[in-house]
Amino acid sequence: MADRYFLEIPPADGTALLSGSEAHHLAHVMRARAGDEVLLFDGSGAEYTARVEQIGRAEIRLAVVSRRDADVELAAEVELGVALPKGERQRWLVEKAVELGVRRLTPLVTHRGVAQPTGTAIVRLRRAVIEASKQCGRNRLMEIAEPQPLAEYLPRQAPDTLRWFAHPGGMPLSAAFRTADQQSAPRGALFAVGPEGGFDDQEVALAREHRWQIVDLGRRTLRVETAALAFAAIAAARFQN
Repeated sequence: MADRYFLEIPPADGTALLSGSEAHHLAHVMRARAGDEVLLFDGSGAEYTARVEQIGRAEIRLAVVSRRDADVELAAEVELGVALPKGERQRWLVEKAVELGVRRLTPLVTHRGVAQPTGTAIVRLRRAVIEASKQCGRNRLMEIAEPQPLAEYLPRQAPDTLRWFAHPGGMPLSAAFRTADQQSAPRGALFAVGPEGGFDDQEVALAREHRWQIVDLGRRTLRVETAALAFAAIAAARFQN
């Protein structure tokens, strides 16, 4: 796939402007020249072929040659609620969630959480979404939601939506599949994945109170990002266009 560049502001009057790191990469890494054609996307679903017109010190002006809607999204909305792991594992989780088609990732604040999300961390993760989208060909950006306490995430009502809560001792994954197949065709999926130490008893009880399906992902102990991406892969297979 050709290099793609993210537009913070959609084109207007046939003109697009690249700034910041995107402009730097195109001008100083790719050594673009006036007349070169590149692919642009603005996160709303559209993709543009554009021609470089002027390379300035802080921005690049391009003329839009063509616009097309290139929809590679899943057929249903998938959201991961995750107690984030530490360090670079956060970025890896975000990158793979983008590739699998997750629509929204909500950092969860839990009792045993070890990496409480901060403002600067959220900014870095949102940048990681752009980089992953450039690579995998998505034209809609996965949303990194503001951190949310588990007690606020669980009460959400979502008719005809899978709501699976990862916890040892819950329903085996194979049985959860059968249960889902016996119900009306789900229109989306909400998942909840806890921290390294797992959800505590109070959190599990709260999930049961709000009628989440408690799902056991197997006898092997999974890292946070592995469990989250297992759910994402299941949703991608079910809702692939």
